[in-house]
Amino acid sequence: MQETKLDPAWKWLFYAAGVALLLMVIIFRRNFGVELMTFNGLGLFDVPKTTPIAAVDWFALFKNKGLLGLMLFGLIDLVNYVLIGFVFLALYGALKPVNKNAMILAVALGFLGIAVYIASNQAFAMLTLSHRYAQAVTETQQASFLGAGEALLAQFNPGTIEQGAGYYLSLLLVLMAGLIASIVMLHSPAFNKATAYAGILANGIGLLYFPVLIFAQPLVWLPHSLSAIFRIVWYILVAIQFFRLGKQL
Repeated sequence: MQETKLDPAWKWLFYAAGVALLLMVIIFRRNFGVELMTFNGLGLFDVPKTTPIAAVDWFALFKNKGLLGLMLFGLIDLVNYVLIGFVFLALYGALKPVNKNAMILAVALGFLGIAVYIASNQAFAMLTLSHRYAQAVTETQQASFLGAGEALLAQFNPGTIEQGAGYYLSLLLVLMAGLIASIVMLHSPAFNKATAYAGILANGIGLLYFPVLIFAQPLVWLPHSLSAIFRIVWYILVAIQFFRLGKQL
């Protein structure tokens, strides 16, 4: 396979993106909260049997297990989105010699999606409200904090299928960015075809989440589950390629 001539200035970003991808595979997986629930069924972790839905239940979880509450409320996803920012930058560096315009579009969509998710994630705001609720001395104060909590949950609630416009928009943008980058990979000597096709399947199947959400909600788990398999493969293959590119520079 012919090697792509790349700017040596990208070397450490390639290494950083490779490490970020491995962290996303091992620790910061998008479906980590669901996995915790699965392990709970096996008796491996002391977590709730179901994700809380109402503000009062979230407040109780944050009071008793603050870190677990943050994790179930999207802290893992928040870290995942930050890490994928390094990946999009590195993909731009590796793929811009092939199709610069397409990669500018991919990075723009990816970073817009990341920004939307960070702005819409209410994990720390919910934690703060839970502390204030616990410290409230009157029922009026408690009712006020519960109302504020429900208002936050109306924007983002991991316990429901309808998780808020910010969540959906960020997911859509990041998946589109990943799909564009994967298609560009097909024409790049820096990545093999297996890596490109894994990315196309991971992001393409992930995008099916939206029509399924609209027309077949009982099956909404299916696109996420299927795409997750290819996403793990894609992340590992891209990480390997990044380390190889970094070593060449």
